[in-house]
Amino acid sequence: MEFFFQNNYEIQILDSYNNPTYVNGQAGSVYKQHIPLKNTSKKPGDWQSYDIIFTAPIFKNEKLEKPGYFTVFHNGVLIQNHVEIKGTTTNVGEPKYSTHGNAPIMLQDHCCVPLSFRNIWLRKLD
Repeated sequence: MEFFFQNNYEIQILDSYNNPTYVNGQAGSVYKQHIPLKNTSKKPGDWQSYDIIFTAPIFKNEKLEKPGYFTVFHNGVLIQNHVEIKGTTTNVGEPKYSTHGNAPIMLQDHCCVPLSFRNIWLRKLD
């Protein structure tokens, strides 16, 4: 499962409790870019919490002017500390930026695992 920002940048939200997976794909990772500082996943069936601070990249004249950043707290523990986003999330190859404007957040699942969400709050920080 993933949480996408602006349809381009992905935070993993899958079950990492006693669930071995590659480190940059575990819960709280910036997918294939930054591993979490700690695995703080609770057992399946317990509610997980994520507090994600997303600083969007800035583009000017079709070029990247300032990269994006993530700070992530998982179950109250800091696991990503203002890490620079290296570009659009990609499954194959190196991440790279593509010019884009504002876009929505998106939740994505992988068909096979029951998943529920509650209390999703968004707040624009100025």
